Amino acid sequence: MLLPDEVLDAIERAEPESSPESGLTPLRDPSDIGDLGTADRPGEEGDEIGGAAHSAPPNLMRSSAIMAVGTVCSRITGFVRTIVLAAAIGTQLLGDAYQTANMVPYAVYDLLIGGLLASVFVPFLVKRKQRDPDGGVATEQRLFTAMLLGLLLVTVVACLCAQWLIALYASEFEDRQYEVAVALARFLLTQIFFVGASGIASAMLNTRDRFGAPMWAPVLNNLVIITVGLMFLFLAGPNRTPGTIAPGEVTLLGLGTALGQVLQCVVLLWALWAAGFRWRPRLDLRGSGLGEALRTASWMMVYIGIAQAGLLVTTNVATRAGARAAAEAGGDAAGAGIAAYQYASMLFQLPYAIIAVSVITALLPRMSRHVAEGRRDLVRSDFSRGFRLASVLLVPLSLAMVVFAVPFCVLVYAHGSTQREDAVLIGVILMIFAVMIIPFTLFQMQMRVFFALGDTRAPALLALPAELAHAVTAVALLFLLPADRIVVGLPVAYGLYYIVGAVLAWLLLRRRLNGLEGRTTLRTLAMLHVASLPSVVFGVLMNVVFGSAEHVLVASLLPILLGGLVGAVLFVFTARIFRVTEVTILLEMVRTRLLGR
Repeated sequence: MLLPDEVLDAIERAEPESSPESGLTPLRDPSDIGDLGTADRPGEEGDEIGGAAHSAPPNLMRSSAIMAVGTVCSRITGFVRTIVLAAAIGTQLLGDAYQTANMVPYAVYDLLIGGLLASVFVPFLVKRKQRDPDGGVATEQRLFTAMLLGLLLVTVVACLCAQWLIALYASEFEDRQYEVAVALARFLLTQIFFVGASGIASAMLNTRDRFGAPMWAPVLNNLVIITVGLMFLFLAGPNRTPGTIAPGEVTLLGLGTALGQVLQCVVLLWALWAAGFRWRPRLDLRGSGLGEALRTASWMMVYIGIAQAGLLVTTNVATRAGARAAAEAGGDAAGAGIAAYQYASMLFQLPYAIIAVSVITALLPRMSRHVAEGRRDLVRSDFSRGFRLASVLLVPLSLAMVVFAVPFCVLVYAHGSTQREDAVLIGVILMIFAVMIIPFTLFQMQMRVFFALGDTRAPALLALPAELAHAVTAVALLFLLPADRIVVGLPVAYGLYYIVGAVLAWLLLRRRLNGLEGRTTLRTLAMLHVASLPSVVFGVLMNVVFGSAEHVLVASLLPILLGGLVGAVLFVFTARIFRVTEVTILLEMVRTRLLGR
């Protein structure tokens, strides 16, 4: 199995050595800053990196294989979970009610606790384990106790405020849809406690070099929700609406979904117990140093607040669009709201979650070491090589998603409560999302450079104009587009955040690092797109040839299989002709590894 750090080393060896440039000074100790993951994206998946990669133990990469396999399995089962939920509750008013109710607890958690856990508590815990005479035992006890009490308080308050939270995120839900969303939220908001307990347990396991359980526990959560979705489909049948769903069926959806998170938490706490942790409640926080750690996170919390404001805007626009489209269609039809947006967003995130996150996990320790050495040239090269390596797979995949989004979504989503036209709409949304993969990845990697530099102020300030561009565009869609098309335009507003943010971050980092190897990066991106063109043309041709067939397997599956297989061969062949260095190095390493075995 090829690991990203191996490929990065190979690319580094293939490139000419740069002249050493010293003098780079971090604003603060980078190990004080945790990695938020993709905290600024909608959805309930959580942080992709799962904590503070800067603060991870030095032997993290020895566990890369376990982490990579666990991540892939988690994503595969998460994908199956999404398919089952789409079949069970669809993308219309009931689907919108469920998706909104399930997003609210994660939004509340990220805003009040999740951001602090990733950006403050995990780095603080790692440092105290290294420096305290007792190995950080007392700090762990204090932190665990404080977190559980804070989570319990937030969860209770959130459950009591369920109706107001739903009104905040879905202001145009009416009558029965609002009632169902609130009823679901009362169950789903209990997840705040268990998500938080899972997060602190995962962090403490990572500090003990135990990576298996945090990577694999989400698989159990997905399997539980898959079972709940199948049970709902079997007991209630397809095409339920807020007006026809029974109270017991609402309980099944809400309680069953929450149960998945409970079991995930139980597994992680058991793994923590097996790793030797024994909880002894302590609340003597005075003199623990936690207050100072919180003060250093002020800019990070601004960044998190801006991200959650963006989620609030996106959710409100999408839920309003779905409600208006249903009203215009006369009933529960349309399926042009938050559920369709979420199902497309989940697919959009898959390539980044599997490919780019692996590269970032390998990249962060390298950049942090080079920042500590004061080497501008090495930090600059780390960023450039990491982004180019991720782009090798993300560019052809993003173009493939543009070509095959509609037939793929019809193939996987057009079942049960999700009609073919609903699946087509999800595919169209996914097409727009796919164009944003490269700006999204570029921005996420730029944020890691800032974090490696110990700079949290710049990301927070950059997020302001980026979020303004997103919010203005998203709200404008409510006035510029028909109700059933608003959700198609939302990925444009979403992507605009990353485009504006990436441009501004590039300008700032270029000045701080004396360049960013922009010409090399731009050339690689251009050549990757050129190398993908024959595959795109062939894929479009397959859609034209088979797209009019009546049978869904012929119309959807055949173009994807033929276009994907032949397209991959065409991409590799064309990339070798154009001598795209990153592709040829990757192929040579794969060939060597296979022959070596």
